[in-house]
Amino acid sequence: MNTKLLRQKILDLAIHGKLVPQDPNDEPASVLLEKIRADKDRLIKEGKIKRNNKSKISADKTNYENGPFEIPKCWRWCRIDDIGEVVTGNTPSKENLSYYGNEYPFYKPTDLEQGINTIIAYDNLSKIGFEKARQLPKNTILVTCIGTIGKTGLIKRVGTCNQQINAIIPKELILPELVYFICISNYFQNFMIKNASATTLPIINKSKFSEILIPLPPLSEQQRIVAEINRWFALIDQIEKSKTNIQNYISQAKTKILNLAIQGKLVPQDPNDEPAIELLKRINPNFTPCDKGQYEKIPKGWSITTIRTICNNINGLWKGKKKPFLKIGVIRNANFTKDFKIDYSKIEYIDVEQSSFSKRYLMDGDLIVEKSGGSDNNPVGRAVLYEGKNGVFSFSNFTMVLRIKNKDIITSKYLYYYIMSIYQQGGMRLMQTQTTGLHNLILDKYLSIPLYLPPLSEQQRIVKKIEGIFCALDKIQESLET
Repeated sequence: MNTKLLRQKILDLAIHGKLVPQDPNDEPASVLLEKIRADKDRLIKEGKIKRNNKSKISADKTNYENGPFEIPKCWRWCRIDDIGEVVTGNTPSKENLSYYGNEYPFYKPTDLEQGINTIIAYDNLSKIGFEKARQLPKNTILVTCIGTIGKTGLIKRVGTCNQQINAIIPKELILPELVYFICISNYFQNFMIKNASATTLPIINKSKFSEILIPLPPLSEQQRIVAEINRWFALIDQIEKSKTNIQNYISQAKTKILNLAIQGKLVPQDPNDEPAIELLKRINPNFTPCDKGQYEKIPKGWSITTIRTICNNINGLWKGKKKPFLKIGVIRNANFTKDFKIDYSKIEYIDVEQSSFSKRYLMDGDLIVEKSGGSDNNPVGRAVLYEGKNGVFSFSNFTMVLRIKNKDIITSKYLYYYIMSIYQQGGMRLMQTQTTGLHNLILDKYLSIPLYLPPLSEQQRIVKKIEGIFCALDKIQESLET
């Protein structure tokens, strides 16, 4: 179930007047707008606000037949500034440290991701700084109108915002929650995007923003709509929580499957399989097992070796300046997906030295390892499998390649799943160092990872079993996302 689409469907029904029934006893929205206009006129006479000709309610635009879509007869179309005051935020000078403190929230676009319950601001102002800013009461709706247009939040504390945000301060007869729901609807969001300036930095100015037409229900119906949206959204929250739990279970199941696989507990052993030690003797006829205590952890017929023993490691490509050049796709860390695959859609094609590429082109079965980059939560050491199906590529200097010396000893897919298992169990955290902000793989430790090697036939059975189970789990995952 696509819960994002479901939320938008509910909002779409709400703004078209189809989510709750109309009540003929409700005071029409036209009367509501007259009350708001009368209150505005009173404030103008008292000198508390200035008259704005654009804020006058137009008879044409309050006629339900003339709006972007049809709404119930008791509703009216109006502009945003008809139902509230619109102000643009500002940023007090950062050179004056006395403006900043912990007393009043100073909201930025990233803070609006909290949605209808926007409370936390990562920057805050002092009382002096707050007096220099656009002061906003609680229940103000904030909408980003510069850059990433459309991020929306409903603040629950008195605060202020920066100049990327337009704030809607609703009148007393307008429910702030309804305005918020209208602002996050596809109708409103699409209108903003279409009317933003077509520049590198999209902008919808305050004037255009203030004139966006919105559908206004009677006050009693506003209350019913908000209650119904909240009821549906609470149910969707439960669905999303269940989906998240299922996704976590799927992730945990995959980790468990890989762990069982490298311990020899996923498929049965076959005494007729050629023992792994015989495979290793093809590389080194004098190979002898070491640390016999480790052999108690693995099935009979398996052997223990290292990545260094069975693979050559090749450092990644530097751009270089020597001609002739070739335009080649270069696989980088950014092309590694969370599920240990290669995202070919974002590969960058660059001119590289022909001599350098001749030593650093990818071959079917190569494992590309993240050698530099990463973070504390996502350490380096991830490996992705290149299967040679999408063209000819090289790999960046932030990566290295593990190339199997003899494919009659180990299959590339078994090695791929083996390294994936070690990574998912946190085995790479002690194999990295940090310099100049980057996490770097400690190559000697990585290449010395103990590798539990099954007979070749068992490797193939293990890979087939893993992929069969993963395929079933992926189908469950896909069903959650559609």
